[in-house]
Amino acid sequence: MKIAATIARYLLGLMFTILGLNMIHSFIPAPPPPPGYAGQFSAVMMATHYFYAVGSVMVVSGLLFLANRYVALALVLLAPVLYNILIFHIVMNPSGIGMGLFATLLWLLVAWYHRAAFSGILQKRV
Repeated sequence: MKIAATIARYLLGLMFTILGLNMIHSFIPAPPPPPGYAGQFSAVMMATHYFYAVGSVMVVSGLLFLANRYVALALVLLAPVLYNILIFHIVMNPSGIGMGLFATLLWLLVAWYHRAAFSGILQKRV
């Protein structure tokens, strides 16, 4: 389990560091925007520079994963990003959900390995 979680952590770190930097600096050519609401949503995100904030969170999380420091914090920072990726694809662009599901599965594997860091928030208090 430790080896699988370590590989998943490194994959998440590489994936979100590179893709987060790409959201900030755009060095990987982007495909044409999807039609309909998905394209409009992407256009609004670009026009308002919201992608810079999301990209920054992705880079910070990715670097924390790669450095193996504050992994629980990286998991917490990345959870809403992954949630939004999945919801975007479920609601507006189902054909592109593959990479989001893969990243979510990696996230779940790392979160399961580091579940002790979240034990305090998962206990019922009277």
